[in-house]
Amino acid sequence: MDGEQNINTVKGMVDNVTYHNPDNGYTICTIDCEGEEITLVGYIPAINEGEYIYAQGSWKNHPNYGRQFSVESYKKELPATTQSILSYLSSGVIKGIGPVTAKRIVDRYGEETLSVIQEHPEYLAQIKGISPKRVKEIKESFASQYGMRQVMLYFEGMLSPRLSLKAYKKWGNAAVDILRNNPYLLCEEIEGIGFEKADALARKMGIPDDSEERVASGIKYLLSLEVSRNGNCCVPLDVLVSKTAVVLGVDEITVKDVVAYLSQSGEIVAVRIDGSIQVYLERVYHTEKFCSEKLMLLDRAAINIPIDNIDEQIDKVERQQGIQFAPLQREAVKNSVTKGVAVVTGGPGTGKTTVIRAIIELLKKIEIDFCLAAPTGRAAKRMSEATGFKAATIHRLLECRFGAQEDEASFGRDEDNLLEQDAIIIDEASMVDIFLFCSLLRAIKPGARLIIIGDADQLPPVGAGDAFSCVLRSGCFSSVSLTDIFRQEKGSSIVTNAHLIKNGKMPVLDNSSDFFILKRENATKLKELIVQLCTSRLPTAYGFDSLSDIQVICPTRKGEAGTVSLNITLQNILNPASVNKIEYKNGDVVFRQGDKIMAVRNNYDIEWTDEDGQTGYGVFNGDIGIITLINREDQSFTVRFDDTRTAVFDYSCFDDIEHAYAITVHKSQGSEYKSVIIPLFDCPSGLLTRNMLYTALTRAEKIAIIAGKTEIMTQMISNVRTNPRNTGLERMIRSAFKKFGEDKL
Repeated sequence: MDGEQNINTVKGMVDNVTYHNPDNGYTICTIDCEGEEITLVGYIPAINEGEYIYAQGSWKNHPNYGRQFSVESYKKELPATTQSILSYLSSGVIKGIGPVTAKRIVDRYGEETLSVIQEHPEYLAQIKGISPKRVKEIKESFASQYGMRQVMLYFEGMLSPRLSLKAYKKWGNAAVDILRNNPYLLCEEIEGIGFEKADALARKMGIPDDSEERVASGIKYLLSLEVSRNGNCCVPLDVLVSKTAVVLGVDEITVKDVVAYLSQSGEIVAVRIDGSIQVYLERVYHTEKFCSEKLMLLDRAAINIPIDNIDEQIDKVERQQGIQFAPLQREAVKNSVTKGVAVVTGGPGTGKTTVIRAIIELLKKIEIDFCLAAPTGRAAKRMSEATGFKAATIHRLLECRFGAQEDEASFGRDEDNLLEQDAIIIDEASMVDIFLFCSLLRAIKPGARLIIIGDADQLPPVGAGDAFSCVLRSGCFSSVSLTDIFRQEKGSSIVTNAHLIKNGKMPVLDNSSDFFILKRENATKLKELIVQLCTSRLPTAYGFDSLSDIQVICPTRKGEAGTVSLNITLQNILNPASVNKIEYKNGDVVFRQGDKIMAVRNNYDIEWTDEDGQTGYGVFNGDIGIITLINREDQSFTVRFDDTRTAVFDYSCFDDIEHAYAITVHKSQGSEYKSVIIPLFDCPSGLLTRNMLYTALTRAEKIAIIAGKTEIMTQMISNVRTNPRNTGLERMIRSAFKKFGEDKL
């Protein structure tokens, strides 16, 4: 859509509601504006035919549907005339009243109809076909509609219609009273509403800046930001106090007093870790605490496996597979089938997959039921291809269920419905955040074995915590670090150079055919090179598909060589606009059929269908796919993820995806691509780290190209800063094994 004009106002009676999403309020409807039919589009949570609406917004020209009015704010009135009331009730807005019943009621009560329904619903029993039971149904349905209307009216000018709808869905008719008493509950109990929104509402209500409710909410909000944005499970007390004081504009003494109150009430937890006081949100603390205790239980409660002479059995696997295990590989295999919790770490080419295959063969020989899983669809697919056994995502293994609340996962497998398998093998475990790790542990039965495999030198997970590294560093479990390089095809140097970079050395160019460094000092020239590589040079030389086989992986989103800029450039080249491609403009971003996209938010209630016709729920942060269809009629778009799953989204979910022609290093974790292009140009120094470059390079399977400024590459290799996550899991694990808890304050 284009042609936006200044803010305008339209008003009229709603003739027809063409589309309405009850979850987020997105609506398409037509109104009669002084004889002219106008199409309104936007977030109008509670709108029905026959109502009178005043809407503010702007005019836009839709390429197919013509002139439309995009609603930014609105207010409405219940219908007042006999005809509009009839239209309103006939629309089905009130449960128990259809077109026939609506006419009977309006014929009897005329313009007083809505007053009768609201104030004297018992009168409706006098009308043919309305039983006392139906009267009750009508009364409750109208009360619900009226309650939503009252919430919308009360917060008009303070909250957007979407946020008002969220408040109503959370608290119902009590929303006004609850938020009048404490508006900060908006950001504490409703996903997607930030502290700033709640604070703005509180100010309009006249709540003082130093009120206990405001400071308490600010503390919890800053702790939640550390979890969601920075991946920290806890924050040092002094840092939390000073940051809260600055953000809220209050003194530190006030903040300390409220911290003490929240700690006493159990809403936050303060613990002493290595001499400093760390502060947790209550749920995060208990998540880490549970993980430490369940890991100890699994390690100590593992059932002895009936296997005679483990070394002879491993020798048989060697002969069967025609290989000879290195000493560390043999140790890793032995630990994995004899210990309750076993950890295997190693870089690319060090034989982790060989170890997994051997573990599987031993478990099969002794008839131990096992399962394979990985954090992402791509990682699970690679695991399946490498082992010949079906691997699932961890979410699918745990039976992620429809109906989860916003960003809260709901799983069918938990303490009350444990996994049946006696051995669980998890690959790419460095990607698993603390919350998913906790859910996995909850579902593993005591006596089962947990085998976690990953690369401790990669970046920590996108989500909170660093579970894999904490488990490894705790020293409480059998662990093996694979160091010998085995995956080294003739003339290949991707693996060699990845290990050189990991060890702080410059990569070597030795006339190999899979690793290249292409120097470009100018951002424009760098972009031109990337376009050439994606569109012609790599496809021509190696037969690669520009979308599925080639991935641009950047350290940063911003700048001329960041993902935002490169996605615009690559979209225009790889999937240009066409009369045959339907588009949708979401803010300043244009999506069109054929676009390569990535999910940037977990959607637990999205249903998908896989290539075998099986269905499931959940599309997750980092999943990559292609938009195969944009359907204007039902305001939806279809995405095929990883060539395996197809899911349909409504238009509101365009907020939850972004283009994936170029992705960040963090988002690339767990994936492998035939060809990887790594643009290195000017960007914040905090992103120019050794493990950032190492992680990007290890995503390449056949071809790796580092393009840009070579001095940036040198800077990254020299920068060993890792920005470790603030977490207490490592210490909690040690404490669990020593059988004493944290020193709570």
